[in-house]
Amino acid sequence: MTRAEGGREAGALRVIVLADDLIWATRLVGQLGTVGADPVRVGSADGFAAALALPSTGASTDASADAGAVRPGHAVIDLTARAYDGLAAVRLAVAAGVRVLCVGQHDDRDLRRAALAAGAERVLAYRTLFENGHAMLAAWLGVPAPAAGSLSMPARPEVPAR
Repeated sequence: MTRAEGGREAGALRVIVLADDLIWATRLVGQLGTVGADPVRVGSADGFAAALALPSTGASTDASADAGAVRPGHAVIDLTARAYDGLAAVRLAVAAGVRVLCVGQHDDRDLRRAALAAGAERVLAYRTLFENGHAMLAAWLGVPAPAAGSLSMPARPEVPAR
């Protein structure tokens, strides 16, 4: 498989992951990668706005912009962040024509309803993402889900006994 400019997979679905929690950001990026997407992680409102400001075609008139950088057509937004306003991020992405999926607490129904009202297509509880995230993300992106049993944990480094 060839690589596009900037080391990204050619033809892969680019997805912005807006999450300031390292654990959930890592999990989201990993799950998106296993379904064949090309996740672009940002952890702040400014980083998210910059990713949304990229041209939709890859043609840039700004000489300082990365060659081949293209605005992703999808965004996964963690609603429970402290570093940014998740609902404002949903509204910004929807206004830019980006499809949005959110993740958040299962018991915060008001926030989940507000995200849907702001334009998110779905809001997944963290537990749903943990238990069935690959299939849910693949369905949302319209790509095949990994076969059952095909996903494995990364190899653990051997730790010498003391």
